[in-house]
Amino acid sequence: MNLNITGHHVEVTPALRDYVTSKLDRPIRHFDLVTSTAVILSVEKLKQKAEVTVHVRGKDIYVEAEADDMYAAIDALVDKLDRQVVKHKEKTSDHGRDTLKRQTAADET
Repeated sequence: MNLNITGHHVEVTPALRDYVTSKLDRPIRHFDLVTSTAVILSVEKLKQKAEVTVHVRGKDIYVEAEADDMYAAIDALVDKLDRQVVKHKEKTSDHGRDTLKRQTAADET
């Protein structure tokens, strides 16, 4: 997996880079087909903003979060990303199971 971390109007320190890398391990672990991840950390006036685009096979998942603190924005971003990745994984793994349930229900009647 390729991980690209960039900063707009903020310097990406090694501590910030390590924090983002360690936090992104959890959502990426849920889904094996992640090809690349792009993280953008930015500061606009008093708001700290974190954005991530995760490229998976068949879809790009984009999430953004804002907070007063960069670490809080990253935490919120990871929570949102985790929900989106799990949702996408459930959609891809449950594909076609509804039709099977409908057929067995129709056969029982």
